[in-house]
Order: sequence, then structure tokens, then C-alpha cells
Amino acid sequence: MEMDGCVGYCGRQYFSKKERIEWLNEYKKNLEDEAKGVAERIRELEKEK
Repeated sequence: MEMDGCVGYCGRQYFSKKERIEWLNEYKKNLEDEAKGVAERIRELEKEK
């Protein structure tokens, strides 16, 4: 399910509360994974000094 903005027709516009919660939980997990990757990369770069 994709809920971000787009130009023109993007498919469904209205999602149930359950679908929105599922999408937000997945989005949150992706952000947390990204933050872990960033922290890992920072540690790698700091070791290279």
C-alpha cells in the first residue's frame, strides 16, 4: 500500500483505519532500519580517522 503523494491518479485514495495503522507501522520500521544504517556508517567513518 502506497500512501505518499503523486501526480495524477495513484490508485486508491481512502484506506481503512487498520490499513493506515499497518502502513504507518511499516513506515516506522523502515525509518528505524534507516537510522540503524546511518549510525553504523557513522561508526565506520569514525574508525577511519
